Amino acid sequence: MYILGLTGSIGMGKTTAAQAFRHFGVSVYDADATVHHLTGPGGKAVAAVGEAFPGVVKDGQVDRSALGPKVFDDKAALATLEAILHPMVRGVQYEYLRQAAKRHEKIVVLDVPLLFEVGTDQICDG
Repeated sequence: MYILGLTGSIGMGKTTAAQAFRHFGVSVYDADATVHHLTGPGGKAVAAVGEAFPGVVKDGQVDRSALGPKVFDDKAALATLEAILHPMVRGVQYEYLRQAAKRHEKIVVLDVPLLFEVGTDQICDG
């Protein structure tokens, strides 16, 4: 299975590119969607994020507007958040690839904004 990494800054066309791949029947893993699921209602990361950042969980989900100010100007806090989320995202990504291999997918796109920063580029063929 050929694994293609898709990354880029905000507004660079990642979503458009991912949609084009999907249009042609290519399986696309979306890391951002995974984070939203993990931090959404009943998500697996909600408790850990709430414990690390008191006051950011509302109605059983992480309130991004409350979390943002706590992490984006504080490198240590951001590192704490990433230490919670990145392993979970990797686990979901691994399962996605495992299932794609079972389906004998010829190509899979990994849409990962932090592709190089988290080392996902190391598993990509292109």
